[in-house]
Amino acid sequence: MALRSPLLFLSLLLMASLAAAELVVVANPRSGIERLTQEDVTNIYLGRYRHLASGLTAEPVDLAGDAALKVRFYRALVGKNLAEINAYWARLVFSGRTRPPHVAENVEAALHYVAAHPGALAYVDRAQADKRVRIVFELGE
Repeated sequence: MALRSPLLFLSLLLMASLAAAELVVVANPRSGIERLTQEDVTNIYLGRYRHLASGLTAEPVDLAGDAALKVRFYRALVGKNLAEINAYWARLVFSGRTRPPHVAENVEAALHYVAAHPGALAYVDRAQADKRVRIVFELGE
């Protein structure tokens, strides 16, 4: 019986850490967007949608380089790794059809950008979303 209690405690700790690491997409509260679907987020982040449903220009924000959060985001959103995403964007940029997402150096810079630009969106861990932004999509991993 004594073994159950530590296992339960460890299980609860693991569940709490997983919940804290849940990926969400956030928007500026002035965006006019309450919720987005996975299809919406995919189309915005892959440059297919240039405008939000509210009429604002969509300004997706990506994290720089190969940040672990960026890897998780694209894997969960479209099932692609960063090499595939980079190749996709290289083709689009070369063709002149669209431009890639704005790049932020870190999560704080991404949140700051979203707070300052009504059409901006960014992906963060749920625990990092603060009062400057609104959660508009929860990404199941």
